[in-house]
Amino acid sequence: MERPVRFEHYRYVGDKRTQLVYDLDTWTDTEVIDELMAAETYLCFGPDTLPEARNRGYRLAKPGEKARTYRKPRS
Repeated sequence: MERPVRFEHYRYVGDKRTQLVYDLDTWTDTEVIDELMAAETYLCFGPDTLPEARNRGYRLAKPGEKARTYRKPRS
């Protein structure tokens, strides 16, 4: 997969809505990454490693996995 322009020097990109991290070197579903870039809910990690992403509460995304997004509790 070709890396998004803003992440050409990063391997791991996180989705703030689902707390999933995507490995751009192995991820093949470009639709998911395109949607993430359009929603602008992404972040990168420094250092750019999976342990750092896990340290921040993210978990590695797996193909076909559906993660729930955070919703505010009803008042």
